[in-house]
Amino acid sequence: MNINIPLILFLLVALSGAIWLIDSLFFARRRKQRTAVDTQVKDPVAVEYAKSLFPLLAIVFVLRSFLVEPFQIPSSSMVPTLEVGDFIAVNKFAYGIRLPILRQKVIDVGEPKRGDVMVFFPPHENDTYFIKRVIGLPGDTLRLDNNQLYLNGKAVPQTLIEALPPGDPQVEILWEDIGGHTHLMAKDVIPGPLGSFPTIVVPEGHYFMMGDNRDRSADSRAWGFVPERDIVGKAFAIWMHWEKLFSLPSFGRAGKIE
Repeated sequence: MNINIPLILFLLVALSGAIWLIDSLFFARRRKQRTAVDTQVKDPVAVEYAKSLFPLLAIVFVLRSFLVEPFQIPSSSMVPTLEVGDFIAVNKFAYGIRLPILRQKVIDVGEPKRGDVMVFFPPHENDTYFIKRVIGLPGDTLRLDNNQLYLNGKAVPQTLIEALPPGDPQVEILWEDIGGHTHLMAKDVIPGPLGSFPTIVVPEGHYFMMGDNRDRSADSRAWGFVPERDIVGKAFAIWMHWEKLFSLPSFGRAGKIE
């Protein structure tokens, strides 16, 4: 079951703010008058909590909605760039200022670029955060042949780094250059069922997403293009790695996401 954190946070902000406002308008003055003769008169518990929580909740809501939001990587679809347990920071305004919950862009700041690592809501699970790499922009022509990507009719350069395990290689680790953006990727020596697809054209207002772990990623090859309105933001940094609840967090992987 997916938890809509932005909606819950908004409701908590609205509730605590409403309690504080109603109390200030209708009840606080009476209590102040009573306090002059009875020093034991205190704010109701609900009002005390509202006054304490509203500023904090409002700040968190604004930060998460418009500036930076943290996420944890739940799967291996972006290996070797991102590993299970990585905690990442996502720039919420890189692709425009959007109204929280409604997803409506109100201020245009920028557009996704090829090679960006992006958080979004996929069309088949539109209430779940996904993270993949932007491979195709609106109007791009794409083709995949045995995990060799062709962009607008040209083969995307791939440079082999190593084949694992040594002696009986099953997986290759490579550098891939998408429109001048170089990043790590992994692919099986024997491509899987998603290792090829015929020529497609990315429709206007949509993006084609793929995981860096090409043979272990359910992405646009399986569920289609991502509409612009379902973009969440650009992942730009790893700030912590914590794979298991009872393990120790580490900061050895902290750094910029390529």
